[in-house]
Amino acid sequence: MMMVGAGLLIFGGLFWLLSQFISLGRLPGDISWQKGNVSFYFPLASSLLLSLILTLLLNLFGRR
Repeated sequence: MMMVGAGLLIFGGLFWLLSQFISLGRLPGDISWQKGNVSFYFPLASSLLLSLILTLLLNLFGRR
């Protein structure tokens, strides 16, 4: 459990550092709608990219 927590801490730190240089939340393909005082944002492309990266990492390091 401590290893999972440490891994999440490292992943969160890397994500925070990368977000300083790369706009991870505003990729082309993300759905953004705004009308008056109402706004809606759905990070479709960001979710797909994150899913692809995590799938690759888990397949590389999850196999023993």
